Amino acid sequence: MSGTQSKIGKVRVPRVQITYDVETGGAEQSKELPLVIGAVGEFAEEDNDLRERSFINIDKDNFNEVMSSLRPCADVIVDSVLPGKEGAMALALTFSSMEDFTPDQVVQNVPELKALLQMRNELSELRNRAASNIQLKERLGAALEQGKRPEGQPGDDGETA
Repeated sequence: MSGTQSKIGKVRVPRVQITYDVETGGAEQSKELPLVIGAVGEFAEEDNDLRERSFINIDKDNFNEVMSSLRPCADVIVDSVLPGKEGAMALALTFSSMEDFTPDQVVQNVPELKALLQMRNELSELRNRAASNIQLKERLGAALEQGKRPEGQPGDDGETA
């Protein structure tokens, strides 16, 4: 084994082992073939001709580096389920590492979702503060009750809302 295959062999046994038996000079030998996968596609915004492209060696050690140099992107149209934004929503997502595929990072790249997440975090923070502060909890409860009453109806203190 040579190159990165020797490193993998020392750390752990490869998951895919392809071998074939060869007869050389009357003796049968077992030869191991390396697993090499090539992917061809439009992963970056470059407009190179297919003949001008070259293979890029990717392994677990340089994956994020290759991702950040290529900056692959995806332009997708999704059905919006956001309140007030019914219909189709166009998204332009770019990726520079594997972490960019996580839901949290996707939310950070979509302004509408980012605003909703920020509002959710602020409401959670307010709820946590209200849970530990009885006076704040009572005032918020009163404000919510007052907001539920139709306008013009008196409150508990006899005043109109």
